[in-house]
Amino acid sequence: MGSSQTSNRYSVKWGLPEEVQFCKKCVMSNQVPSAVIETRHKNTDKKPTLTFDEDGICHACRWAEMKDSINWSEREKELQDLLDMHRRNDGHYDVIVPSSGGKDSSFAAHMLKHKYGMHPLTVTWAPHIYTEIGWQNFQNLIHAGFDNVLITPNGRVHRTLTKLAFKNLVHPFQPFIIGQKNVAPRLSIEKSVSLIIYGENPAEANSTVGNNSSPIMDREHYAISQEDLKDVRLGGVSLQELESYGISRADLNLYLPVDIQRVVENRTEAHYLSYYVKWDPQANFYYAAENVGFKVNPERTEGTYSKYASLDDKIDGFHYFTTYIKFGLGRASYDASQEIRRGHITREEGVALVKKYDGEFPRKYFKDFLEYMDIPEDGFWKIIDGARSEHLWRSMDDGTWQLRHQVQ
Repeated sequence: MGSSQTSNRYSVKWGLPEEVQFCKKCVMSNQVPSAVIETRHKNTDKKPTLTFDEDGICHACRWAEMKDSINWSEREKELQDLLDMHRRNDGHYDVIVPSSGGKDSSFAAHMLKHKYGMHPLTVTWAPHIYTEIGWQNFQNLIHAGFDNVLITPNGRVHRTLTKLAFKNLVHPFQPFIIGQKNVAPRLSIEKSVSLIIYGENPAEANSTVGNNSSPIMDREHYAISQEDLKDVRLGGVSLQELESYGISRADLNLYLPVDIQRVVENRTEAHYLSYYVKWDPQANFYYAAENVGFKVNPERTEGTYSKYASLDDKIDGFHYFTTYIKFGLGRASYDASQEIRRGHITREEGVALVKKYDGEFPRKYFKDFLEYMDIPEDGFWKIIDGARSEHLWRSMDDGTWQLRHQVQ
């Protein structure tokens, strides 16, 4: 069921393993970079990828199995103790919850407020371009009873960084991911709230078992010394070089990791709720729909079979499409893998869904994407085709492209 093939005749891009291996339990391959790298500030030549054990099972699947043996009552007691340490009775916020209005962050915010009696401040890093359903879900979160700070970055700067990230890294979501990761720690300092609670640890989906062993996000993912700021790159460009694009150091404040000294002084700590609660995105969807008014897409999301994940940004589909181009893994691969791990579908069903939907082009918002990036359609495809690694893709005689290795 899994596969492992070597392609030593072909060049390899993006620091990926030359040998392509698919997990024997889910539908993910070793070509996907670890989620941990998205939160780091410095570029690396060799990016860590999803790892496998001697039986050909990825560590994300092994972690899913291990979760069944965890004493979740004890974990909840740990959560209660943590919250009690930070709980306030003077009307001040006692926890910051990054929340877009999506199913998972709505679940987290509602649980913390109504089950555990916390007084959360939700914070939202605005999408590039709100979808109608995304804006509606954001408003539903607020009107379900939550204070919120919406951070909308400088539009000119955000467009420029997004365009640079697409041209240089084929990663149009990088500026959003960076801003989203930094906004809560920055607000924790400004509001003197030391506790931040995120939803799922990204390592649950594509990293090592060890990266799930702690509830705390390493500070290196969102904080940095002032001396090390010189090494930060955005969109593949150094901070100094960005000045040639009309972007000053002051323009970049929201994108830069916070000063580690201020983090220490504020005693800021960021925790993952998925460490304390057995995480299930499908169950979170039902909870958010019932308690926060979360709505799904009226139609299937392009590139996958689901309707309830990553709905709020018109750029979302291009994030997953570029992932498909660079790593041979699209949105359906991610969705099917997490549902296989949680027992909602079989691997056979997952393989069929991947073959049917993975890599479907997100045509619905293509015009919006081109206008936002200010690039012509032929320029878009030139960047896309230039990002294909030879060890993953072959060019066909009719001008189309075909993956060399597909999950079986």
